[in-house]
Amino acid sequence: MLSIIIPFYNEKESLTLLLTKLKQILAKIDLKSELILVDDGSSQQYQLEKLSLSYQLIRHRKRLGKGRALANGFLQAKGEIIVFMDADLQDDPEELPKFIEKINQGYDLVNGWRKKREDSITKTWPSFIFNQLLLKIFFKSNFNDINCGYKAMRREVLEQIPLYGDNYRFLPIIAQQEGFRTTQVKVKHHKRLYGRSKYGFWRLFFGLIDTLTTYFIYHFSEKPLHFFGPIGAIIFGSGFIISLILTLARIFYHTLLYRRVILQLGILLMIVGVQIMMTGIVAELIVFLDKKQKSKI
Repeated sequence: MLSIIIPFYNEKESLTLLLTKLKQILAKIDLKSELILVDDGSSQQYQLEKLSLSYQLIRHRKRLGKGRALANGFLQAKGEIIVFMDADLQDDPEELPKFIEKINQGYDLVNGWRKKREDSITKTWPSFIFNQLLLKIFFKSNFNDINCGYKAMRREVLEQIPLYGDNYRFLPIIAQQEGFRTTQVKVKHHKRLYGRSKYGFWRLFFGLIDTLTTYFIYHFSEKPLHFFGPIGAIIFGSGFIISLILTLARIFYHTLLYRRVILQLGILLMIVGVQIMMTGIVAELIVFLDKKQKSKI
């Protein structure tokens, strides 16, 4: 069974056209399917009853974000294959068979690749920096378009990887880290006909923050001291060297230190370094106690 989850926010015009196209495509696919629409607090009024199309509609009382919308949609999904699709008509429903074909070939997650994007440079350049620089540096990613909202995956992928915040962007990389078979397919990308993008200038900044968070969680969540330890040691070592040099200068050259601001900097660096290393030790203790508790259960 195929479950198509479509989150939307104020996409009245494009949503109706999208569902009309999907109805035609699904009629050609030899799979039982269901549509799950998630209204993320839209202020627009819309009518879908005239489409004679079976669907589930989930309404959020206010805007909770795309991640929450996808997570709530998955909670209602019954299919073994889950498809994420945006409602702005930039994703082409006719590409759906490509994703299903890859799933049938044995892949667990298939990510869309908008090789020729029909977006302004204010969206394509930040996306290029994000995909070609940040993800390759931190994750050695071989995906060309991690931000594409068009994805298909087996149900067990989402059962093992919880959706929260904006981590849906990193699903292909996280799935790869968890050992699932992943790939990508080239998809058509269309210009936005109605409305406007819901992402602004801060997208690149928050993308960087999310990248660092994901990198930390999936590399150091079970060994946090490996992250905090080296950072704390470097800072402490810098402060120790400064303090040692000043101490030797005071002993052998009788240099007065009470006016030397750098002495205070050395002491501050040692204190901060110890605090960062202690943060790692406390985090290790939390991980140990959590594992111990789970082993008893």
